[in-house]
Amino acid sequence: MKNLIQFAQFHEEFRLPELESLAKIEDVKLKYNNEEYKKNCPFLIVNIEAEEEAARLVKRAILIKNIYELWGMGETYDEVHAQVKACSERWSLYTHKSFKFTVSGFGSTCSSDYQVRIINSFSYLGFEGDIDLKNPQVQFGVLEDYGLDPHAGIPPPTPYTIYFGRLIASGNRDLVQKYNLKKRKYIGNTSMDAELSLIMANQALASPGKLIYDPFVGTGSFLLTCAHFGAFTLGSDIDGRQIRGQADKSIKSNIDQYNLGDKVLDTLVFDICHHPWRENLWFDAIVTDPPYGVRAGAKKLGRKDPTKRPRVIDGVPAHKRENYYPPTKPYEMSEVLIDLLEFAARFLIVGGRLVYWLPTIVDEYSSADIPDHPCMVLISNSEQNFGQWSRRLITMEKFKENIEGEHANVNNAKSLNNMSLLFQKKKEGKSDEDGKDLEKTNDNNTNKKPGHYLFREKYFSFKSEEKTKREQTWIRFTNNDNANDCVDNVQSSSTKPPTEISLCENQSDYDAKEPS
Repeated sequence: MKNLIQFAQFHEEFRLPELESLAKIEDVKLKYNNEEYKKNCPFLIVNIEAEEEAARLVKRAILIKNIYELWGMGETYDEVHAQVKACSERWSLYTHKSFKFTVSGFGSTCSSDYQVRIINSFSYLGFEGDIDLKNPQVQFGVLEDYGLDPHAGIPPPTPYTIYFGRLIASGNRDLVQKYNLKKRKYIGNTSMDAELSLIMANQALASPGKLIYDPFVGTGSFLLTCAHFGAFTLGSDIDGRQIRGQADKSIKSNIDQYNLGDKVLDTLVFDICHHPWRENLWFDAIVTDPPYGVRAGAKKLGRKDPTKRPRVIDGVPAHKRENYYPPTKPYEMSEVLIDLLEFAARFLIVGGRLVYWLPTIVDEYSSADIPDHPCMVLISNSEQNFGQWSRRLITMEKFKENIEGEHANVNNAKSLNNMSLLFQKKKEGKSDEDGKDLEKTNDNNTNKKPGHYLFREKYFSFKSEEKTKREQTWIRFTNNDNANDCVDNVQSSSTKPPTEISLCENQSDYDAKEPS
């Protein structure tokens, strides 16, 4: 059966990965032409064997609005009507049912009069049931595609493509509002928004009976969304303060808010590098947002100076005292990725998925930057762009048993001893030009660094540049305002413009030549 999927027009790179994941969850055989998929278009024609499968496919979809049984399509309404009339055997199934028609345009708007005229053009269908706009037994949709050209000032006068079909089912976008951060009792500065959390749960194949783990749990967004789809979830974090929250606001309060106490098993405090899990294939999926040190600094247990000996207090080693807090040290992004992939290879079941975010510098990114492991295969790589930097949702699947001695590979990420060139030149007392020479030398002697290498430092460098630009813009703006004020004051006190005006103290002279 030929179907039309109507996507939501955002997170375009995430739509097909979610669709494929939903097909795997529901065991639906899905066929479509990948070349027909366009990011700037919300429509995709797919083939699904049965209507029941199409309804199952989208019942938990976040980025799919609707799925239709496609009755006709074309560049003109004459073409659409001809195809609809060619399949008249379908009509009799709905002759006496209450019905509703909708007309919508992508990239344009349709007036009420225009919609009525289009609906009346399908009167030959001969439906005799009541028109029910609130709760019809069957709903038909006319969907016009005018395209999405950001350079065009106005939409074209006629649509590029017109689709007509019977609505089978709608996606579950209401979940985005249900788990909206604004409605949640407890959030933090690293809480993942509801829409992306739900998409990740779908790509992790979250479903009843599965066990899903978040090793960097933070405020627990993924615990909630994966549990919503029936999975058992648990998480851990090196920072127990985020888990505990304050007063009556914590991860537990969110669990109670959504009545998920029977699905969220626990939250634990420990460092993923020093975890207590025994060797076993525990998890059906690992869903996480690793710390990249932007809104929250990435740390792991250990001393910055490994040669430093533990302190002894009153004859007792500090680490054996009851109130001992272990030291932490910075956790560079490349190290985080290596540890995450190694952990997934050891503790995921075969067929289990790892779904995580990878931050990267846009201009430095290449497909070779994606970390890999001999027992993991890349399923999807979707970008959310923020300008100079972006984050990528990486989905991997374990396809074979982990073999001792096999290790994760993160594209030469640890060369230069994880020390930035900027830090090197400052430490050695070198100038900016010396630093640039050092960078060229190292680039010649080493392979290209991945786009996530030293991400935190580069991110804050961008922020510093943006702040400087804003300050310079503000200075120019205020100076221009001062200049205009001075000119207005002088002109108001003299009928003849002066030949020279001093704007203000410590500012260069402003020459106002006498008009000719």
